[in-house]
Amino acid sequence: MTGTRKGHGVRKGRTVAAGLVVLAVTAGCKTITITPNGGLPSASSTATATAPERAEALPARTADKAPPGRARASKAPRRAVKPVLAPGDRSHRVRELQARLAQLSLFRRKPTGFYGRQTATAVSAFQGRCGLRRTGTLDRASWHALHARTRPPTRAEMYPRPKKKTRKPPVRRDPRCMTGRVLCISKRSNSLAWMVDGKVRSAMDVRFGAQYTPTREGTFTITFKSRHHVSSIYHTPMPYAMFFSGGQAVHYSADFAARGYSGASHGCVNVRDSNKVATLFHQVKPGDKVVIYK
Repeated sequence: MTGTRKGHGVRKGRTVAAGLVVLAVTAGCKTITITPNGGLPSASSTATATAPERAEALPARTADKAPPGRARASKAPRRAVKPVLAPGDRSHRVRELQARLAQLSLFRRKPTGFYGRQTATAVSAFQGRCGLRRTGTLDRASWHALHARTRPPTRAEMYPRPKKKTRKPPVRRDPRCMTGRVLCISKRSNSLAWMVDGKVRSAMDVRFGAQYTPTREGTFTITFKSRHHVSSIYHTPMPYAMFFSGGQAVHYSADFAARGYSGASHGCVNVRDSNKVATLFHQVKPGDKVVIYK
């Protein structure tokens, strides 16, 4: 009985081992080594067989997934939005753009229909006001934002008529100034005109004496000139002095240049443009006529 059981056990063990080999081949696994302990692999052989499988499986899984950077790079780039208007354009729509920007006080010239530097600057300022990218080029987003914030401009706003130039009335010259070499001085217009034979050679702004020291009116002649004169009464400088009546003269006044018509002279004819009076000083000669009138 003992021999029979032992032989039966051996045959049974071989049958199980053969079944495991068939199962392994069918499942595609690696060959399992049969050991005497009931036909099962030992712990050491299991560890040895499992480690290479894990090492081989890890790269395969990694290769299946593409890196995130490559996946993003494979996307097609977005198409750039074409500008509605750009620098260099010239059209009716540019006039509308300029008129709408003028409503927002961003374009301070009359519409010209040309998209130049000032138009681009105005568009950039509008884009910054609306939180858009400041490019100076009118894209669709900027165009829609501008439409929402302005009204349709009128034709008069887009095509303004040029203002008619008003001609200034001719300055009334005293008849005494129309002949010879004359310093023609008008108290009404606060002006001095250096005239030769009725033609104006130069003109400049002047001021006169105060209430208690008025500038004399009438016809006089230049008696003498003094380039670096200083008043002996008031001790004030009188550069480029051209005397015509006693102590009264035509000369440059630094006070007139600084204060304008808020001040006055002590009777002289003050000039505030130093360059003009210096040129006049070299042209005027003693004996030339001086006419002062209202």
